[in-house]
Amino acid sequence: MSTAKEDSGTEPSETIGVLLSNLGTPDQPTAPAVRRYLREFLSDPRVVALPRWLWLPLLNGVVLQVRPRRSARLYEGVWTPEGSPLLVFAQRQLQALRARFPDDGRVVFALGMRYGTPSIPAALEELRAAGAGRLLVVPLYPQYSSSATASTFDAVAQTLAGWTRVPELRMVSDYHAEPWYIRALAESIRDAWRAQPPGERLLFSFHGMPSKTRSQGDPYHDQCQRTARLVAAELGLPADRWKVAFQSRFGYAEWLQPYTDQTLRAWGGSNVASVDVVCPGFSADCLETLEEIAVMNRDLYVEASGGRFRYIPALNERPDHIEGLAALVQRHLQGW
Repeated sequence: MSTAKEDSGTEPSETIGVLLSNLGTPDQPTAPAVRRYLREFLSDPRVVALPRWLWLPLLNGVVLQVRPRRSARLYEGVWTPEGSPLLVFAQRQLQALRARFPDDGRVVFALGMRYGTPSIPAALEELRAAGAGRLLVVPLYPQYSSSATASTFDAVAQTLAGWTRVPELRMVSDYHAEPWYIRALAESIRDAWRAQPPGERLLFSFHGMPSKTRSQGDPYHDQCQRTARLVAAELGLPADRWKVAFQSRFGYAEWLQPYTDQTLRAWGGSNVASVDVVCPGFSADCLETLEEIAVMNRDLYVEASGGRFRYIPALNERPDHIEGLAALVQRHLQGW
């Protein structure tokens, strides 16, 4: 009698699925589309940690009645002929990463946004349809945060909970101090300085988080500080030439400080002649960089008697960024 195992088709596939994920975006720059997006985003307990009995009535009764109209106007100001900037850049990153791996079907990529479309469940179904028996999740957040990175894992886990066959699973936690990432950030700043002389000050603006998250063990604040220190060291900047600040606060609770808007107002009021702002926590340009920083905060600085203001774009699909992400993926695939 033969002891050879028959191929029953039940062995896990050696195909590896790589899920790239970012925060997400409305489908259109309209109030209804923004309302749908914000409802999903702001309903996540990782994003707003208030008790549900308190927050959900406020969300549905006040926030979603007022904020979508204003946000839609802001989105309209940054919308491109191809669509939302974040989605456009994410799709370009996806295509560029695919091009750096052999087209033999062993490693397949999909893009899933935490909120909105294309969704994480849809992306995971795409990878399952491609035969992926192993899954690497790559949240495109350089610094870990519970509201973004952990929430991405929540969405992946919730989807896989409904699958009969769950793939082997790995997830990138962060890459805030990876040498390739630091070099790419520094080189993007040097590129701006080659085009126009350096500003008198360089501001590293990261997305804000409630202050209490730090005391609860979230490493986000410390990782942001480390990223900025490493980039400043790579650039050879003295301590009085750069600063870290946090943007995009929401609500009335205390958030991580100093705040970006207050910092820029203070610099403008103290006659800082020129400012460069870079947002290392954003792997792709989006509303928070193209409008909040490049328009709103620029105006705050200038109106406070500041001089020249320059926003330095996110890494987007820069070749050094894509090459670094490809190397990151390749390292996490070792042993598979």
